[in-house]
This record gives sequence, C-alpha cells and structure tokens, in this order.
Amino acid sequence: MNNPEATTQALAILRNGENFQWYIIPLLMFLFYIYFDEYARKNYKGIAAGLSLYMVHWFYEIINALIQHFSGHALWTVPTGTGFLLLVGVCAELSIMFAAAGLVYSKLLDPKPKKKILGINNRLFIALGAAAFFSIFEIFLAKTPAFVWVYPWWGSIPVFITVYIPFFVVSMYSYDWKPKTQKIVIGTFFGVNALMLIVFAGILKWI
Repeated sequence: MNNPEATTQALAILRNGENFQWYIIPLLMFLFYIYFDEYARKNYKGIAAGLSLYMVHWFYEIINALIQHFSGHALWTVPTGTGFLLLVGVCAELSIMFAAAGLVYSKLLDPKPKKKILGINNRLFIALGAAAFFSIFEIFLAKTPAFVWVYPWWGSIPVFITVYIPFFVVSMYSYDWKPKTQKIVIGTFFGVNALMLIVFAGILKWI
C-alpha cells in the first residue's frame, strides 16, 4: 500500500472550514458564467454533456468514499492542497473542474454524430482522447502530495478504463440523446447521488 497515512490526513481536513480559501468563490462564479452563457446561447446539448459527466463524477466519488469507509482506505485521496475537501477523494477545486469538463470537451464534437476520426466514431474518439489525457495528467498529480493513489495496483491504466472512459463516454454520447432521455439520465443520477449523500454523509456519517 502506498502512503496509507494519506487517508488519515484526508479525513482530518474533510469538510473542515479551517482550510477554506476564498478563491473557491470566484471559481464557482466562473463555472456559473460558463453554464449561464451556454444556456443563453441555447446550447442545451453541451449543457447535457456537462451535467451528465458531473453526475457520473459524483457517483464515483461517493463509491470511492464508501470504499474508504468499509476497507479503511479509498482508491484515491486528496490529503492536502485544497481550500475545501468535499469527500475523501474530491476537493472543491477538482469538483468544479469536472463540472465543466464535459461541456468543454463537447465543443470538439462534430455536428455529424456518425462522422469518424481515424476510423472511430467521433463521439467515441473524443471520449477516449479525453479519458487518456486525464489519466496521463493524473500520473503527475499522483506524484504530488495533493493527490494519492493509495494502492499500488491502482494507477493510470485502471483509472483510464474504469473511471475516465465511463465519464466521457456517457458525456459525449449524451450530447445526441433526445432531451427527454438527457433529463431522465441526469435526473436519475442526481437523485441517486443526493440520496446517497443524505444517507451516507448526513445520517450515517460514513463518508
């Protein structure tokens, strides 16, 4: 196990207001501006891509926190370097970034859903490319004190396959779903995430 003390460090600052930094507020305002601007432009598809990724992101973070509760250590933790730690593996800064990631990458999608890039459907190509970029960048993060892969078998390849591919595949393909389907998927994830947070964080205090 790599750096198991990172779990103790993360739990010590979990939702601890003493570490709050003001820069989180303007980051939130920039995020709101991005979404409000896209709404004004009636880019509902891009908004769906952004929100669908964000909902999947929160589902994964809750599961990671539950893994920490039941096993003693999460797969990834954020032990330091944040202005506010939301769950054991996600800080406010990372969460804000993921809130915009799907919307940002949807800008690369071709207007034609079936168009191919290097023989691969452009939706899948962008999803795989984004997943690869995030997985590679996470190698750098894991070399800093601020982000820790706790288990030696957990690294960029497992992250690429089990985390970032689902993130971006759902996000990029949701861009073309019918509005009703977008609302159902995003709404369902929101409901499940909210329920889990209420139960596991609010009532049981597990995460």
